[in-house]
Amino acid sequence: MPELIQNFFDKLSLLDWLIVTAYMLISLFIGVYFTKRASKSMSDYFVSGRKLPWWLLGTSMVATTFAADTPLVVTGWIRTDGIWKNWFWWNYIFSHVFIVFVFSRLWRRSEVITENELIELRYGGRPAAFLRGFKAFYFSTIFNFIVMGWVISAMAKVFKVFFGFETTLAVVICIAVAFIYTMMSGLWGVALTDFFQYFIALTGTIILAWVALDSPKIGGFNGFIEKLNGIESHISLFMTPSSGVPVTEGFWSSSFFVFLVYISVIWWSSHNADGGGYFIQRMCSAKDERHALLGTAWFTINHYIIRFWPWVLAALASLIIYPNSMEAGGDEEAMYIILIRDLLGPGLKGLLFVTFLAAFMSTITTQLNWGASYLMNDIYKRFIKKNGTESHYILVSRLCTLILTILAGYFAFHIKNIGSAWIFLWALSAGIGLVLILRWFWWRINAWSEIAALASSLLTMSLLVLYTKFQNIPLELRHQIIVIPVSILSWLVVTYLTKPESMETLNRFYKKIRPWGLWGPVRDSNQVLIYPSFYSVILDWILGVICILFGMIGVGKLLLGSTQAGLIMIMISVFSGLIIYLRLKKEFNINR
Repeated sequence: MPELIQNFFDKLSLLDWLIVTAYMLISLFIGVYFTKRASKSMSDYFVSGRKLPWWLLGTSMVATTFAADTPLVVTGWIRTDGIWKNWFWWNYIFSHVFIVFVFSRLWRRSEVITENELIELRYGGRPAAFLRGFKAFYFSTIFNFIVMGWVISAMAKVFKVFFGFETTLAVVICIAVAFIYTMMSGLWGVALTDFFQYFIALTGTIILAWVALDSPKIGGFNGFIEKLNGIESHISLFMTPSSGVPVTEGFWSSSFFVFLVYISVIWWSSHNADGGGYFIQRMCSAKDERHALLGTAWFTINHYIIRFWPWVLAALASLIIYPNSMEAGGDEEAMYIILIRDLLGPGLKGLLFVTFLAAFMSTITTQLNWGASYLMNDIYKRFIKKNGTESHYILVSRLCTLILTILAGYFAFHIKNIGSAWIFLWALSAGIGLVLILRWFWWRINAWSEIAALASSLLTMSLLVLYTKFQNIPLELRHQIIVIPVSILSWLVVTYLTKPESMETLNRFYKKIRPWGLWGPVRDSNQVLIYPSFYSVILDWILGVICILFGMIGVGKLLLGSTQAGLIMIMISVFSGLIIYLRLKKEFNINR
């Protein structure tokens, strides 16, 4: 053990350890500072008393998605398939922009603590109560464990490359740090720490990309552009794969088919189609609708345009410096960490290690706090102890956090490839997205619709897993998309075979939320002013997609040497953004 401890401290310099120590102390200080405020009530602990400003909640969203696993997955995908593979998460541009202009308003109006609480606002009776409890348990445990498992697994890879630790010790360290901080501070501390963690993480990724491009094997940006031709022979530098289908693959197994699924299906079919999890938690924590909208917009700009490209540059640089992944034992995802280990000197290496710590902490603390909110608000308070004191509920919330932390550590041992876990998790909830969207816009959707969508998705996915194991073949995306039509057909049939929700329930929901869409029978009996019009919101959505999509690709074109095309696309992005700004300014002035 003494040798292990000595080896641990020898891997980083004194300056590196000073940087790491400073970061940990600042995080601990914020956690302690907000302990008292977080302990006031469940609202303060889980939704910050609904007082978060747009810049804080938006940055907190970005920091949460800026996990330790993300640069590793991006690196692995680029090294094996090319840049286009990132459409697995780029496709969410369409849904995230829709969330900005539509769902951010609706969720803030709902004034719920968790998204599951909305179920008993939108639906009534025992089916609604069952659905709320089941979804709270499923998403806070099994679903959440997989997410936290891959985040911890990614951090374990960082520890192993940096210090030579076995995974067990690395996981123990990770979950201990996450639990202590999250238990103390609640969402106030999580959000504020996210704010400074995001800028640490962003700075670190930019520095790594800069140093990698400036390394002797690349020779600066001009050398990087020249050497890209050498790596394009086995990966694609284009944003989309070739539409040609290799004879050895067939269309259903081709990269082009996968790309089509990414852009046409995934963004509307998954469980987060109307926000999902911690996104909803942040939107419900906003000061008002305006802050919810602006915060989500700030997240979308950061998520797609600002933070992504340093990862791409580092991944491409890793291919030039290390054409194969022997340095990481064949683990393509770990090559991002190899760059840090081999290229950075004292000070910078400590900063990049802190970058991973910050990314890890921002994500895992959010997942723990969000998961505990489900167990506490939607199960314990709803079904077990309805009239407890606020201090009692806070204590139970912290115990829930402890349980989630331990179980997340267990799941981390079983996740080897993080990118594959991403796709598998999407498939577990594929098919329920459409019903989650339509419950806001169509009065006929009822609790049985959601139950049927979720049950058919889980059952179909379970059968696919058994089938592929029995056939001894890998579970691929072409198998997983079968879940979507089965689920949609199931919930549509169930919707028309069951009664609609009572007019009392629908009227209550309609008056509070003021939704757009197909609410004819309900709208006729309620004189509710809905502004802006749905056509106006759809126009904002189209302009927003153009702004983000052209901005993201335009920045990439510039960085990969296509200067003229990049500048034109960025100009289109800026122009679209300006139109949106003027339209929103007019809307908010009218509503004052």
